[in-house]
Amino acid sequence: MRWAPAPLRRLARVVVALGALAVVGATILWVTTPDPSDIHARIQSITNARGVPLLGENDVPPELAEAVVAIEDERFYEHHGIDSIGLSRALLYDVTNVCLCQGGSTITAQLVKDVYLGGSDRGFNKVVDMVVALKVERVLTKKQILAYYLSEITTGFGRYGVIEASCAYFRAPLDRLTLGQYALLAGVTQAPSAYDPTVNPELARQRRAQVLSKMVVEHLITAAQAQAANAEPVTAAGPGC
Repeated sequence: MRWAPAPLRRLARVVVALGALAVVGATILWVTTPDPSDIHARIQSITNARGVPLLGENDVPPELAEAVVAIEDERFYEHHGIDSIGLSRALLYDVTNVCLCQGGSTITAQLVKDVYLGGSDRGFNKVVDMVVALKVERVLTKKQILAYYLSEITTGFGRYGVIEASCAYFRAPLDRLTLGQYALLAGVTQAPSAYDPTVNPELARQRRAQVLSKMVVEHLITAAQAQAANAEPVTAAGPGC
C-alpha cells in the first residue's frame, strides 16, 4: 500500500485537529449556554411585568400563524431552531453587499434573544442565540414557540404582544380580525416603530402588502384574497376588546 504524499498527510492532520476543536467547542457551548427548562417561567414573568396576556399554544389564530411564518421564518416548521438555508443566504448577502443587513434569525432564535440575551444577538451573543434556539426546540413545541414569541414581541411604542396591538390598531380581540389585519400584525413585528399603523399608516400599508404577497407565493392565500385584504383600512374602530 502506498503512503499518501507528505503534504496530504499534513492536511489530513490539520483537518482532524480542526474537527476535534470544533467538537470540543460545540460541547463547551452546549454545556455553558442557558438551560431553557425555565423558559415557561421566564415568559410568564416577562408578560406579567409588561401587563400583557400570555398566549397559549392554541390561542394563535391560524391565519396569523401563517402570516408570521410566511414573512418571518418560512421554514419554521422544518428546522430545529437554526435555518441553515436562510443563514447561508443571509451571510452571502451580507458578504456581497459588505453590510450586516440580514441576520437569518429564526422565530425561535428571536424568542431566545428577547428572553435570554436582553434583546441583543450581536457578536458572540449570536452564537449563544443559535445554540439556545436548538435547546428550546427540544423543550417547546412549534405552537408554543410561536405563541410565546407573539406574546412578548414589541408591537409599537411601549406596546408588547399581538393581543395589545390588536386592541390598539383595530379595537377588536385577536380572534376576530380579518386577513388584512392578521397580515399587518405579522408585518409590524420586524420594525414596530416604523410599521405601527397608528404612527405610519402608509408604511404599514406597504408592509402589509409585502406579507400578503409572500402568503400568495407560499400558496397560503389566493391573489384575489390578497387584493381584498390590501383594500382594507390599516386601522379600524371595531367593537372593542
